[in-house]
Amino acid sequence: MMLRDRTEAGHRLAAALAHLRGEDPVVLALPRGGVPVGFEIARALGAPLDLVLVRKIGAPFQPELAVGAVANGGAPELVVNEDVAGPLGLERAWIEAQAARQLEEIERRRALYLEGRAPVPLEGRTAIVVDDGVATGATTRAALRAVRRRAPRRLVLAVPVAAPEAAAMLRAEVDELVCLEMPAPLGAIGAAYLDFRQVEDDEVRDLLARAASFAPAAPASASGG
Repeated sequence: MMLRDRTEAGHRLAAALAHLRGEDPVVLALPRGGVPVGFEIARALGAPLDLVLVRKIGAPFQPELAVGAVANGGAPELVVNEDVAGPLGLERAWIEAQAARQLEEIERRRALYLEGRAPVPLEGRTAIVVDDGVATGATTRAALRAVRRRAPRRLVLAVPVAAPEAAAMLRAEVDELVCLEMPAPLGAIGAAYLDFRQVEDDEVRDLLARAASFAPAAPASASGG
């Protein structure tokens, strides 16, 4: 399967997620690449679009290799990839110091993208975590665990493409996994797209602003005061 771009990925995933429309869903995208995908899903489901902010912790001298990841969904959630950290001899103190640096970047992005808006309530709702693809799964796992802490009724992961081994690992973290394609070997996520240009901060802000009209942020069952 070759996707034209993230918009098409969102359309295809939205069709696969149509059964969740009546479950009071909330779409939580991983910025930046997951936001255009999540935008199309939120529009199709009539759901609010929010972010789950997560940052990879890269290995020394090889930053693309994920030692772990940290997400901030209220309280920081640190996930360590022991298969990478162990052979490299990385101590916990070093990983935690790197996590602290990434949390600073998370706060910068929170201020930039959300401009002080409170997180969309998840308790008792169906949370759909969305990205544009999954390679190792470290950042996605941190995001899922941070979202799970917020007590959604159901937790769903929706991605266009994932490495089979990462998908198998993440399946244990969610109530439902929706993945359009699991090629082996995956290679680079961008290889699944004809257009995989970088998503800029301004596009993230624009899509979040446009998505504000899709659905109220508060649960449908909540009553006004």
